Amino acid sequence: MNKAAVLVAGGKGMRMGTTLPKQYLPLAGKPVLMHTLEKFFSADPSLLLILVLPKEDFDYWDYLCASHAFVLPHKLVAGGESRFQSVKNGLMALPFQEGLVAIHDGVRPFVSENVIQTSFELAAEKGSAIPVVALKDSLRKVETSGESSFQDRAHFRLVQTPQTFQLKPLLQAFAVEELAIFTDDATVYEHQGWEISLIEGNTENIKLTTPEDLAFAEFLMSAR
Repeated sequence: MNKAAVLVAGGKGMRMGTTLPKQYLPLAGKPVLMHTLEKFFSADPSLLLILVLPKEDFDYWDYLCASHAFVLPHKLVAGGESRFQSVKNGLMALPFQEGLVAIHDGVRPFVSENVIQTSFELAAEKGSAIPVVALKDSLRKVETSGESSFQDRAHFRLVQTPQTFQLKPLLQAFAVEELAIFTDDATVYEHQGWEISLIEGNTENIKLTTPEDLAFAEFLMSAR
């Protein structure tokens, strides 16, 4: 079966507080994105790897790859104005229209190989596989009036990536106009009326967004 992973890294990383976008920041000696690509290759060397970047960053990425002697096979695709458009561009670049595809945030380098492998297995069976983790903190719903109410955290999950799907229906789902409710790929797929299947994620699979996240990422790397 054809299998691919589309890694999306089109953000500017404003909350990181650095001039360099977060996907290129050094982590344990090399850019974050390289760690993420290596994790998917290690989980399944047969995967076609698509890396979605801003078009203007292609030369810089080539420079980074040369500087770090990074030769892991992958294809560059230009991102769009939104995550939805960037994912769609990545999907359109695939050389096949049937199979399985995982969509992953490029700045989540700590996804486990088991989660990647399990996501493909369940998506092949059920159509989709979305990793989630349970909440550890108490949860309150805040109204626009400022009033708040307790929510039972047992009924909620935090959503991660990779979000893995059978490709043919996912292409159909992304053929629609972008809507504000599309916060991730699962919501695009679900908009078609199709059910989402969940798998257990791994708690260290954080999205690097703030300086604190990067500091924690360095700790995770040093603890290995």
